Amino acid sequence: MEAGKERFAIYSRKSKFTGKGESIGNQIELCRQYISAHYGACFADSACIYEDEGFSGGNLERPQFKVMMQEAKKKKFTAVVCYRLDRISRNIGDFANLIEELNELHISFISIKEQFDTSSPMGRAMMYIASVFSQLERETIAERIRDNMLELSKSGRWLGGNTPTGYTSESVSSVTIDGKVKKAFKLKMIPDEANLVKVIYEKFLETGSLTQTETYLLQNGHRTKYGRLFSRFAIKGILTNPVYMIADQEAYEYLREKNVDLFAEREAFDGNHGVIAYNRTLQRAGKTHEMKDMEEWIVAVGKHKGVISGSMWVKVQLQLDQNKSKNYRKPRSNVALLSGILFCGGCGGYMRPKLSGRYNDEGEQIYSYLCTMKEKSRMKCCGMKNVNGNMLDQMVLEEIKKISVDWSEFQKQLCRSKKAVEESKEEAEWDISRLKDELKNMEGEITGLAASLGKAGGTGAEGYIIQQIEGLHKRKGEMERRLWELSLNTEKELSDTELQFIKQTLSSFQNVIGLMDVRQRRAAVRTFVDKVIWDGENVHLYLFGSKVPELPEPQGDSSK
Repeated sequence: MEAGKERFAIYSRKSKFTGKGESIGNQIELCRQYISAHYGACFADSACIYEDEGFSGGNLERPQFKVMMQEAKKKKFTAVVCYRLDRISRNIGDFANLIEELNELHISFISIKEQFDTSSPMGRAMMYIASVFSQLERETIAERIRDNMLELSKSGRWLGGNTPTGYTSESVSSVTIDGKVKKAFKLKMIPDEANLVKVIYEKFLETGSLTQTETYLLQNGHRTKYGRLFSRFAIKGILTNPVYMIADQEAYEYLREKNVDLFAEREAFDGNHGVIAYNRTLQRAGKTHEMKDMEEWIVAVGKHKGVISGSMWVKVQLQLDQNKSKNYRKPRSNVALLSGILFCGGCGGYMRPKLSGRYNDEGEQIYSYLCTMKEKSRMKCCGMKNVNGNMLDQMVLEEIKKISVDWSEFQKQLCRSKKAVEESKEEAEWDISRLKDELKNMEGEITGLAASLGKAGGTGAEGYIIQQIEGLHKRKGEMERRLWELSLNTEKELSDTELQFIKQTLSSFQNVIGLMDVRQRRAAVRTFVDKVIWDGENVHLYLFGSKVPELPEPQGDSSK
């Protein structure tokens, strides 16, 4: 660097807030001292500061780091100083690309702990070597944790998470060869739930259909482990979970045929215990878990009792595969206006259009709306009368035309709603901010415990750490659901632009509705209609800003 023209940026990072040790503040102060000692106090005082607290060094997805790189391109500084190499990155690929990018911008990189300065060729070479060892350390820790989890899986233990229907988790203690007592967990059968699992498997094989199995469960008032009505998704989750499969010879042959990573000999499949599989899902933050191919599973004989024979479990998988090959997407109704916003006043479920194949005098296809809960439960959970769809859609259009003539009352209603939403929005945003901070801290705790697990293998602390991770994951899921709910609530506010758009749509509605096709009419109606409820005799139209009554939760057959 040319003397007298230096401008410095100080970058600091820490994965978790602790307030001690190599804290953000300590890193910055040490970097200032280095700059002051080598270039002068004025340069240290004028340095640009970039801080990322609560972010991993595994990648470069950090807000302040991105800001620093944007300002680097604007030539805001000539050197980046950090306390230690791994504060920037533990990934050799990311680090190499960063150094190359800084070199192209003619920006030096200085790590004061390792005494590396990329303004010299030797400094650059040593920097790359140190970065390689930094990534090696990170990958070694990750591999050690994975190996430890594999060893645990061989024992058939339950490693935590939400317990499947039919089981609960119980703590067991065992004595190791060196005399240490370590805590572990296994699945314990809940007889009533296990019997329900048997019913689900038997009914699916009898009908060959997830939909008909769902109907049977609804008709008979059966609910999930958490008290909800069964859905096709929940049923399929039970049918595909190998935890229910008894470890017998049929199970052994099937798993061998599927090339799973099997940690058990043929003799262990004695027909007494269940199968337990690890590494079944690909879990990514903010996304639905994906099922991995069976070849990636790690399978062992569990400590728990199985529920379903190997032959039955295999038959179910074959039936599911056969159903998948026959699946096709039914064409959506291209005539109904209220799809998605029409609800049953009896059970609270959606009402969907059902085409008849007949046509009226105007050449329109005749259809009706029917309650989906009534349909799925074969009238056991709901008996709501069907309604003529052509007539109902026309009634709704006529009501909206009336509103378009008298806009003033609806506008007052919308403004009252907007004011009420604004009053609660500030409180919701504070809750969102607090939850995000708590989630960030919790993720740091989980990461720390996972690292500790790799070092605690075979010790008494192992079971305790697993239990802690399980508890944190459960709390994290609850907090993420609450955060999602709050985010939805804050999005309900109508802006002034949206209010104006609704007004314009309504003002022209009466004149242009006859020129629109069904798709355009559907979009227009959804602009200002929040919900439509059919009570068996009358239709109730709820516009945005009006108070929608709480609909009943669908119930199973109360006679069961």
